[in-house]
Amino acid sequence: MTTPDSDPAGWRPFDDPGFLSLVGPVLLREEGEAVSFAFRAEPKHANLIGVVQGGMMMTFADRALGFSAMRAAGGANCVTVQFEMQFVSAGRIGETITMTPEVVQRTSSLVFLRGDARCDGRIVATATGVWKILRRRPEVGAA
Repeated sequence: MTTPDSDPAGWRPFDDPGFLSLVGPVLLREEGEAVSFAFRAEPKHANLIGVVQGGMMMTFADRALGFSAMRAAGGANCVTVQFEMQFVSAGRIGETITMTPEVVQRTSSLVFLRGDARCDGRIVATATGVWKILRRRPEVGAA
């Protein structure tokens, strides 16, 4: 996969006015059914030893996988019920980290996903998780 810097066509800002707006920007690209996410590691993402903070990687992956869970659930709201991440190598400041989530299984109430955070072909981290599909309750007085 190409990074946003080498192939800007198709990448657009991922509009998220919540917590992600504090640590972003994050970019999104849709290629058919696949959705990819990316962020450029900036100095604000550094931990005490000068590489990308694990919490940033987890936030990025949780949002990427969660967005993909909602798509798999037909647009229904979903919440993270289990999330796990393994850090494989360090993400360096200045690098672009990407992820293309994969839906492993969808049931009537859960979506299981996985994804690899990558930089220039190397895996920086892997993530897996389960998202609960929320069912909206009918409003009081609704027929």
